[in-house]
Amino acid sequence: MNDFEMVVPAGRGNPGPGPVGRIIVVLLWLVVCLAPVALSVPDFELALGRTGTPGTLTVVSCAALGEGRYDCRGRFVPDSGAPPVLVAASPDSRTGDVTHARLTPDGDRALPDGLKGVLTAATLPAVGLGGLGFLPYVIMYWLGARRGRRAAVAAGAAITTLGATGMLVGMVAAYS
Repeated sequence: MNDFEMVVPAGRGNPGPGPVGRIIVVLLWLVVCLAPVALSVPDFELALGRTGTPGTLTVVSCAALGEGRYDCRGRFVPDSGAPPVLVAASPDSRTGDVTHARLTPDGDRALPDGLKGVLTAATLPAVGLGGLGFLPYVIMYWLGARRGRRAAVAAGAAITTLGATGMLVGMVAAYS
């Protein structure tokens, strides 16, 4: 037996993982695709004005970290008239950018609010949505269902396209 046969069993019509493996794959698929939704809730709360302190963020510096990555700092001036706070700004900022933002409850960073903030916060959940597109088809395939698989492929393509579009819109909003 060569190394390839140890990884990919020989034989035609290999159905893939067994029942337990299929359950594990589906659960991991769900975790990977739904985790971004849960992790983005705080950013949505900030963007929608439910948490955080409103104010104006002015990016004062951006230091290159290499490989196209930046560490940006900004001055956040609360709308309430409280003293300015130095915070971490979004790494997609440019020095001199001024935007309305919200200070996180921790007080260590400020994120854009309003439509730009919502679209930016929706970027990662949109990727998760796109990743869920073909899960119903895979489950139907493993269950041996013949009816409805074409509809599942069409729906999967539509959902994946919607997720990719949402991701692109969010990224454009973040960088504009």
